[in-house]
Amino acid sequence: MEGNLRWIPVTAVAPVAWGVNYFVTQRFLPPDHPLFGAAVRALPAGLLLLALCRELPRGVWWGRSAVLGLLNTSAFFVLVYAASQLLATSVASTVMALAPLAMMLAGWALLGERPRPAHLVGAGVGLGGVCLMLLGGAGGVSPAGVLASSAAMLVSSLGFVLGKRWGAGAGVLASTAWQLVAGGLFLLPVTAAVEGPPPALGASALLAFGYTSVVATALAFAAWFAGLRHLPAGTVGLIGLLNPLTGVLLGTLLAGESLTLRQSAGAALILAGIVLGRPAGAGQRPAVSPPRSRTRPPASPAGCSRASSPPAPDPTPPAGR
Repeated sequence: MEGNLRWIPVTAVAPVAWGVNYFVTQRFLPPDHPLFGAAVRALPAGLLLLALCRELPRGVWWGRSAVLGLLNTSAFFVLVYAASQLLATSVASTVMALAPLAMMLAGWALLGERPRPAHLVGAGVGLGGVCLMLLGGAGGVSPAGVLASSAAMLVSSLGFVLGKRWGAGAGVLASTAWQLVAGGLFLLPVTAAVEGPPPALGASALLAFGYTSVVATALAFAAWFAGLRHLPAGTVGLIGLLNPLTGVLLGTLLAGESLTLRQSAGAALILAGIVLGRPAGAGQRPAVSPPRSRTRPPASPAGCSRASSPPAPDPTPPAGR
């Protein structure tokens, strides 16, 4: 079980990077080009991982890469990009906080991983923590943004669980690279047809796209799918609650403010929900077998001599000799 626990911090790299990416997308990337933003995010990241693994799909993985690319890359990236431009961080993060529950249900249906009661409680506690941290005073809410965020949550949950189900037979870097390249290639012709020429990008936008593609996609997706290989889908979904927590902490830090009591309580609930999602038996120490005691062989019964032990000589000499 300790071997599984070490994958929790690896998996946590992904939601932390995504929490930062939401801020980067909202502040530095062009707002009216979601298809272009998704293509530039996916294709360079996939080509980078493909250069590292140097392996092409074989057999059924051509079709699987296409399906996962559509779900986890093409559709997901476009919807997240749109939601980040249409919704306040608080509303989008609250909708995405339903992802742990969606992943548990998808894992139950597709993997046979029945959610443990602790997972369900953790999902409820974590969602309550996100609401406590973020809701209140958000102003108007865009119905299109809520729809985009909800669709992104459902599409990614299905795609992530399918990636876990199909993971056997391909390495993590390879399978991640294939779906990112496939999703990026799907987006290129659609981007050209719908949005036309790419927008002009300044230095800040280029740096932001560099972070989005290399850190929030190549590194984050490799870490996320590695976690799905070794942890239950419900556990990985709850680790994803670090996404809104990172966004709030980053926004507070950049604004030079301190967390309010309500935000601190919400952060504590989020962390409690993640702890509840640990794999079963994670907090138990392995049983230690008692030390073996050295026991002497049992004494021979009376009247029975051991063949290997000759009789001891009498130390007293016979009388008269």
